[in-house]
Amino acid sequence: MNSRILIVEDEAKLREVLCDYFISKGDLPVEASNGKQALDLIDETEFDAVLLDIMMPELDGLSVCRAVRRTNDVPIIFLTALSDEEDKLLGYELGADDYITKPFSLSVLYAKTTALIRRNRGNVLAGDRMEAGGIALEISTRRVFAGNREVILTPKEYALLRCLMQNKNMVMSREQLLVKCWGYDYEGESRAVDTHIKRLREKLGDHAECIRTVIKAGYRLEG
Repeated sequence: MNSRILIVEDEAKLREVLCDYFISKGDLPVEASNGKQALDLIDETEFDAVLLDIMMPELDGLSVCRAVRRTNDVPIIFLTALSDEEDKLLGYELGADDYITKPFSLSVLYAKTTALIRRNRGNVLAGDRMEAGGIALEISTRRVFAGNREVILTPKEYALLRCLMQNKNMVMSREQLLVKCWGYDYEGESRAVDTHIKRLREKLGDHAECIRTVIKAGYRLEG
């Protein structure tokens, strides 16, 4: 399928086995050994699916899933030794798409993963496209166009643009953008928004003129 799969697992041998298997199927696996590394990768790269262990150092899989679901609808499958019904229900409540218990069949995992990817790619909804100032955003495919040119954005840049377009002609403060795109528990500086807006403008080129800076208030997308 040539899908980009993020494999988040602290057990090195299992990571290697999973990567080798997905490579043999023509996919493009990317490894992460802990939850923090996984979030950093998801923040910078678009994935077609995430295979996510629950019990990990630094940041557990449940916390990773909770953080990802604030801005990203990528399919997530939990890989875990936990088999209690309450654990599974919590995973689904946090936004997981499926749950597979260790030890598992590689062929079954592959079938579940490809099925979720196909479903996600085909899930085109009415009202899927937003447009403003010559910029078009397709929600189901997460593709962005500036005029006739497709623009490749990181997940954070995409989340900022989508938030501004959903609140077109309204001033969004840095704090509001942080909450919507980084989450309520973000502990970094609000100036992180300025950095990402700068990069977003550079990628949009002339079409970035519709993103206005409102002095001492925040940003507004006009269109």
